[in-house]
Amino acid sequence: MTLCAFEAFGVEIEYMVVDDRCFHVRPVVDELLRRHAGQITGDFADGFVSWSNELALHVIELKHSAPSALTGSAREFAASAGRADATLRTMGCRLMPAGMHPLMEPSEFVRWPHDCADIYAAYDRIFDCRGHGWSNLQSCHLNLPFKDDAEFARVHLAARALLPLLPALSAASPFCEGRDTGWLDWRIETYRHNQARVPSIVGAIVPEPVRSKQEYYDTILQPIWKAIAPLDPEGLLQEEWLNSRGVVAKFFRDSLEIRVLDCQESPFCDFAICLLVVEVLKALASERWVKLDALAKLPTQALSTQLLDVAKYGDQAIVRMPALLAALGLPPRETKAASVWRWLADTLLPDTSGVDADLARPLENILQNGPLARRMLLTVGKKPDRAALQRLCGSLADCVVPGLPPMFVPPRR
Repeated sequence: MTLCAFEAFGVEIEYMVVDDRCFHVRPVVDELLRRHAGQITGDFADGFVSWSNELALHVIELKHSAPSALTGSAREFAASAGRADATLRTMGCRLMPAGMHPLMEPSEFVRWPHDCADIYAAYDRIFDCRGHGWSNLQSCHLNLPFKDDAEFARVHLAARALLPLLPALSAASPFCEGRDTGWLDWRIETYRHNQARVPSIVGAIVPEPVRSKQEYYDTILQPIWKAIAPLDPEGLLQEEWLNSRGVVAKFFRDSLEIRVLDCQESPFCDFAICLLVVEVLKALASERWVKLDALAKLPTQALSTQLLDVAKYGDQAIVRMPALLAALGLPPRETKAASVWRWLADTLLPDTSGVDADLARPLENILQNGPLARRMLLTVGKKPDRAALQRLCGSLADCVVPGLPPMFVPPRR
């Protein structure tokens, strides 16, 4: 079934599995899936939500079983996460959110050994998947359908323009190997280097302003496949999914996938962010403030530079692109990212009575108190010891399980 733009959505949220006492990662996702599916498998359908594994044996992904509305999805994801967590508790483990594990060492990585093992082995051989850029990145992917080239152009140009501002909402990875990295979204900084051996795979993270499937193949995919070919003689990686930009086209299912959102402390928070992002994308794609040609003219490298600045400073980053601000309906003067998002929320979601009630409070928490990374830093400070980070891991894990929309709030000062 072909879906029109913004008719339905697909959300994928990655969680790490950790020991329920010391919070080391535990490579047991195959056993979790076996206990529910009755056999070793990479996928299990838990009704509205499906579970799957990719690459790392300590990571499980929860995703829509089929494209759906965002309304009501957070409760379904929270309930499914609760069922996975309940089984993991019997194994001495639990689910833990956030964009990166603050204490994980790369030596803890164990590769998925079952289905698709040959593909993961190829990635490991070429790029060495023990690094944080492979084994310690948990994200939320937002999938957006399109029915033809015209819709593809609208959604792609809109997503490309908005990409640099997303970490101001979603940054959730300030720590790595027990230290403050100086970035609120260290996952993005790590992610952009994980395939440095073939730079065209990630590119500038922000994709080129292409407007059709053929142009996408000619401009993005074919150069990537040509570059990887000498390292991939069996052709295992010559697929659309090799492209690792921050928003990628999946033409085999006619959708675009936004990949720069960090995993949040609760599905309610992930979906709150997705809700606002979708509303802004609708406005951009419908040319509410500027024409598509103006979006296409936004320079890729300038957008990429802006993205890295927002990844580092989050909501307090300064948006310095007048053309981008104009594209979002704002005056073309330097503005904090937090102010941009507050204006967009107030403009596009002026009456929260029409918003999924489960998402209104988490969204307001993010807009008022900043992304999860800032709240994590407020809780443990910039020089936390191991015990403080372990307590932080536990507090984050406590937010995943179902109930009223849980969220991580900063301590009162």
